[in-house]
Amino acid sequence: MSRDWRARRDQRAVVLQLLRDDHEPTWSRRELERELSDIQPAAIGQALGELAAHGLVSTRDGQRVWATPALCHLDALDLIVSEAERVRAA
Repeated sequence: MSRDWRARRDQRAVVLQLLRDDHEPTWSRRELERELSDIQPAAIGQALGELAAHGLVSTRDGQRVWATPALCHLDALDLIVSEAERVRAA
C-alpha cells in the first residue's frame, strides 16, 4: 500500500467522520482518534493538516475540528460518498 494511498484514505475517513449527521459539527481530536482507532493519531494529524491547508476543515487550538462551509457545500451537492455508498451504487 503506497504512502499516497494511505494519506488519501486517512483524509477520506476524517472527512466522513466530520460530516456525520449523528454528531455535533465540532469534534475533538480525541473523539476523532477514538472513532478512527484503526488510523494512527499522527496520521490523523497529518490528514487534518492537509485538509486544513486546502480549506476543508478548520481547527481551534489543534484540539477542536469542524468541516468548513466549503466541505459542507460539497457534501450537500452529493459529491462526497462513503466507500459503502460507492459499492452500493456500482
